[in-house]
Amino acid sequence: MPKPLAIVTGLFLAGLAALPLRAAELVMVQRPGCHWCQQWNEEIGISYHKTEEARRAPLRRVEISALPEDIDFASKPVFTPTFVLVEDGQELGRIEGYPGAHFFWPMLDQLLDAHPEATKPGGS
Repeated sequence: MPKPLAIVTGLFLAGLAALPLRAAELVMVQRPGCHWCQQWNEEIGISYHKTEEARRAPLRRVEISALPEDIDFASKPVFTPTFVLVEDGQELGRIEGYPGAHFFWPMLDQLLDAHPEATKPGGS
């Protein structure tokens, strides 16, 4: 007769296997006092969550001094802001710095379009 813990563990693992892989996210690497981060927040950040780009890659903010261990960066971010497109913990590409709204949107669209399977709305 199976033990209750083994049954619960098996059901938990089966449930995890049924979950879809995490979709892409746009990770904003920032730091306190960053002028360009503040400018991005004022020009883009206040409405990013309402955009098609946000549906394709929701925003996640992280501090440059406390980079998360669940992301395998291609190289350690040096500049803030740095925008890193991540899927399943792997960096797919990045935008370093903030060139202003006029340039940011086309650069972001180009980055997202380079990874259509990872960034289709609704996840992968």
